[in-house]
Amino acid sequence: MVQNVRVIGTGQLLELSARLRRAGHENIRQSFQRRIRRAAEPLRNDLQDTIRRLDIRSQGRGTGKRGGPTLTTRPMRATIAEAIRISVRTTGDPGARVWVDKGRLPPDLRRMPDVINTGRIRHPVFGNRRRWAQQSANPGWWDKTVRGHTDRITREVERVADDVRRHLE
Repeated sequence: MVQNVRVIGTGQLLELSARLRRAGHENIRQSFQRRIRRAAEPLRNDLQDTIRRLDIRSQGRGTGKRGGPTLTTRPMRATIAEAIRISVRTTGDPGARVWVDKGRLPPDLRRMPDVINTGRIRHPVFGNRRRWAQQSANPGWWDKTVRGHTDRITREVERVADDVRRHLE
């Protein structure tokens, strides 16, 4: 299941956020927010590249089976890539969040990021629910990409928090 990725150091970021509010340093808070976003941007970009380049294989058509052009002009992988978002908060529950904004996906693709992540894509043939096709992809496009960035993001957020803390002292 594709899940939100949250970059947090709860105690550290909460304490730092409260100190920034009390100090009233708007430019430091904006810089803090911008640097946290920059720490998460490579993850978002990599997730977008991964889904765009993901190889989705078909079982192929059997002998005598008919095919044809797709009924939609919307490229599925590019549509999913464009729905991957980042949000950064410095108050309340501070941190960065990378997620697939399912509200930006058409209704028929809202579950697709989760389905593709499993590696097994089963769908009706051209919308005909009496005929189904199965396709496959390398499982874990979301999970593996996130795991590859977790250590780097954690180090970067800790470095940003330390820099801001030093500036406030």
